[in-house]
Amino acid sequence: MAKSRSKKSGGKRLHGVGKGNAPSSFEAVYELVRRIPPGRVSTYGQISNLMGNLLSPLAVGWALHSCPDGVPWHRVVNASGALSTERLPDIPPGLQRAMLQSEGVAFGEDDTIDLQLFRWEP
Repeated sequence: MAKSRSKKSGGKRLHGVGKGNAPSSFEAVYELVRRIPPGRVSTYGQISNLMGNLLSPLAVGWALHSCPDGVPWHRVVNASGALSTERLPDIPPGLQRAMLQSEGVAFGEDDTIDLQLFRWEP
């Protein structure tokens, strides 16, 4: 499968914010994340793949860390089905988990989400 690359990025995957690409690239992340329905999750890597790998999974995380209101950032987890926000100083501990649980997402004994069961497939 051919991967699309932005001409702005010179065909390279962006791991951070390149001049002129952030608003359009980050908005593309937000549009995808807005499509994830309640009770489902996606991974940073899945969002990256759906964008043709223009942004790295890490850059997807950066985009979500500064997302506007109305973007369900809490529905994006790491590739293991674990939460990556617990170590961030500006997000209260347990917030993402509580938001997901309120939508019906269950956590296993190892504090991960079963991606086979809860992963969003567009």
